[in-house]
Amino acid sequence: MAEQKPLAAVQAALAAEHAVVYGYGVVGARVPAAREAEARAAYDAHRARRDALRRTVTDLGGTPVAAEAAYALPFAVPDSAAAVRLAADLEDRVAAVYADLVRAATADLRRDAAGWLREAAVRAVRWRGESVAFPGLAERAADPASASPSA
Repeated sequence: MAEQKPLAAVQAALAAEHAVVYGYGVVGARVPAAREAEARAAYDAHRARRDALRRTVTDLGGTPVAAEAAYALPFAVPDSAAAVRLAADLEDRVAAVYADLVRAATADLRRDAAGWLREAAVRAVRWRGESVAFPGLAERAADPASASPSA
């Protein structure tokens, strides 16, 4: 039973990373030219994290959750301003899932999840231009739907 809670949280993080990778594909297509490198770096970071989480799920005895063919975006992304908003939103959503993983995990996995939460929070600040108190937590209290991993 002790292994199931961390496994479920890692699976949720993996599902969230699948959604974020998809979302960054949309961001990359619409982001301003000056921020293309930033979008590419975030996309690459999330792909690497997704791959690491697949290995973690397997190490915990699970079968990694597969990516969906497509994900519903939280809002339309017709232009570069919306792409920047989407990038910040994606980071907020994945930060919330990593906050859950921090609570569920122990030892090295908890430390890693806390680092991933911090990285998502920093990227969200860079995209949004401002920060929030307690990334991954405060937003959930204000709007529980914002924590959904679906992008």
